[in-house]
Amino acid sequence: MLRRLYDWTMEKAAHRHAEWWLAAFAFMEASFFPVPPHPLLGLMCLAEPKKAIRFAVIATLGSVAGGLLGYAIGHFAYAAFGEALLQALGLAESFPKAACYLRIYGAEIIIVKGATPIPFKLLTITAGFIGMSLPVFIGASLVSRSISFMIVGVLFRLFGAPIKAAIDRHLGKVTAAFAVLVVAGFLAVTLLGGGAKETNEKCASAVAAKTA
Repeated sequence: MLRRLYDWTMEKAAHRHAEWWLAAFAFMEASFFPVPPHPLLGLMCLAEPKKAIRFAVIATLGSVAGGLLGYAIGHFAYAAFGEALLQALGLAESFPKAACYLRIYGAEIIIVKGATPIPFKLLTITAGFIGMSLPVFIGASLVSRSISFMIVGVLFRLFGAPIKAAIDRHLGKVTAAFAVLVVAGFLAVTLLGGGAKETNEKCASAVAAKTA
């Protein structure tokens, strides 16, 4: 079953419209869609390693463009649409702390997001809501999304053929390892969050004061 699904997805990743789907997924995920484009990017890079950098650039630009939509939602339509969107995505409780962190650290939080599983849409909508400088937001988003996507593109461009051969031979083990890495990433972010105790307390106090 897993092998059939893998072969089917690889076929779709090599489809002539795959680049448009990748751009669309990256655009939507940055503003309102819950599914990240990374799995599609990875499979497209596996299918055609020589185009991996091109695919990563498409994902980066699509995500930054989608981030601008998220920014616009937060800036112009938070009360009418943005708040309900975050609620539907299960991000409403994280919004006050995200706003606090963005006010304190600004672009740094968006850049660091590129190496974490924090939903990018939460930061784009929040950045628009707090009125972050648009040029700063765009620049930080380019860096963040490049970290997230270009590393994948470079690695597959350099080592795509051996990676694909290894996955073809050990698909089950690779899938299990990937699942472990995802879980470990979320645990690491949770543990690292405790390192910024002072900022956490400051943001928690600010949120409590605002909601009291």
